[in-house]
Amino acid sequence: MPLVRIDLVQGKSAEYKRTIGDVIYDAMTATMNVPENDRFQIFSERSNGELIVDPHYLGIERSKDCIIIQVTLNEGRTLDQKKAFYKAVADGLFIRLGLRRQDVFINLVEVKKENWSFGNGEAQYA
Repeated sequence: MPLVRIDLVQGKSAEYKRTIGDVIYDAMTATMNVPENDRFQIFSERSNGELIVDPHYLGIERSKDCIIIQVTLNEGRTLDQKKAFYKAVADGLFIRLGLRRQDVFINLVEVKKENWSFGNGEAQYA
């Protein structure tokens, strides 16, 4: 059900991107009850000037390696689940890639279940 879009600066290896995807998927299954095998991720690499991230907003010092993660998912997760997800992703990326926690920007977009079609022109969750 979640669709994950990851924007990052150009030049990262396929293994680096795969690890980002693994960390996000693991965090979704551990904290937000995402079903097994429900993995849909889109990576977009951005050249210089195409990924504009304020380096100081809210007193968080971001570097040029900041990534933006946007997850579209069914509505209904609790605040505690969302907070656990944010922490799991930031911690996992730091542990596995050395990506600074300050460089992990996450946005959740909640939608109703009928807004999905996983194929065959059907609304599987409606």
